[in-house]
Amino acid sequence: MNANSADVVVIGGGAAGLAAATSLARFRHRLVLVDAGAPRNAPASGVHNYLSRDGMSPADLLASGRAQLRGYGAQIIDGTVAAVRPALPSGPQPRFTVELADGRRLSARRVLAASGLADVLPQIPGLAERWGRDVLHCPYCHGWEVRDQRIAVLASSTPAVHTAFLWRQLSPDVTLLLQPGVQPGDEQWERLAARGITVVTGPADEVSIDGDRLRGVRLAGGHLVECDAVAISTSLHARAQFLVPLGLRATPFTMGDIVIGSRVEAGPTGVTSVPGVYVAGNVTDLFGQVAGAVSSGLAAAAAINTSLIDEDTDAAVAATRGEIPGPSAAKVPADRGYLL
Repeated sequence: MNANSADVVVIGGGAAGLAAATSLARFRHRLVLVDAGAPRNAPASGVHNYLSRDGMSPADLLASGRAQLRGYGAQIIDGTVAAVRPALPSGPQPRFTVELADGRRLSARRVLAASGLADVLPQIPGLAERWGRDVLHCPYCHGWEVRDQRIAVLASSTPAVHTAFLWRQLSPDVTLLLQPGVQPGDEQWERLAARGITVVTGPADEVSIDGDRLRGVRLAGGHLVECDAVAISTSLHARAQFLVPLGLRATPFTMGDIVIGSRVEAGPTGVTSVPGVYVAGNVTDLFGQVAGAVSSGLAAAAAINTSLIDEDTDAAVAATRGEIPGPSAAKVPADRGYLL
C-alpha cells in the first residue's frame, strides 16, 4: 500500500468519527481520518450527558480522542473532503478515491462519513452571537445548566411547542414565544396552562443584549420578554455534499408533515445504499447526543471491520486455490457486525 492508500478513510473527527476510527485502528486496519476542525458543538462550554466526561469542553474531548487514536498508529489529516468517487477501474470489491479540497487524493477500500450536521438558526438579529452560550437548542445537553432560570422558548414550528414541556421540567419560569404560523391545538393549550407555561404571541424582532449579558427577546411590537436563556429549534442538515458523486444524497427528514432537516439514510450499523460506504453520528441521526454518536461510530466500525475481514479471507482462500477472488458481498450481508 502506498502512503495515500488506506483500508478505511473516516471523514469527520467528532465523537462518532473518532470512536469508529479508534475501533478500526485497534483491529490494525490502515486508517486515515480527515477532519476540518469545525465541530458542531464547538460553541458549547461543555459536553453533558456523557458518563464520566460531564462538563468537559468539546475541544478537550476531541484532543484526547485524537491523541488516543494516534497511539494506535492512525493518520489524522487536517483538511476538508471535497468529493468521494468510485475508484477506476472498478473491480469486484468497492474502492474509492477521496478528494481533499487542497487537491490531495486518498484511496480507500471503505469510507465512513461521520461529518455531522449544520444547524440553521432562525433569522433573528442577535441570536447567532449568543449561540451555544445562552441561546440553546437541547434541554438534554444544556438544560441542567439553566435550571431555575427564566427560559424563553422560541417556537418557530408546531413540533417546537412540545419542547416547552421539556424546559418546564427544569424551571418553573418558562415562556413560550409563538412565531407566525404556529398555533397549538386545544389539548396543547390546556396542557400549557396546566403546567403554568406563559404563552406570548408575536414575532421575535431581536435578541436584546446588555454588554455581554442576555436581557431577553424583543418582540416586533417593542415588548421585551426578559429571560436568562433562549431555547430554539434549529433546522438540521447533514454535511454530506461530498457523497453526491457516488449518487448518495441527504434526504429530507420530517416530523409529521414538517421538514425539519436532512439526513443520509442508513441501516442500524451505518450501511448506506452504496456498497462500501457507511455513515455514523449526526449525519444520519439528527438528534443523537455525544454518547449516542460514540455508539453509532462503534456499530459502523464493527460492520466495516467484518466486511474487510471477510474480503481478505475470501482473497486468501482464492489464492490457495489459484483463483481470482469474487465479490464477497454476494455471500456476506453488508451490514453484518460481530456483537461482543
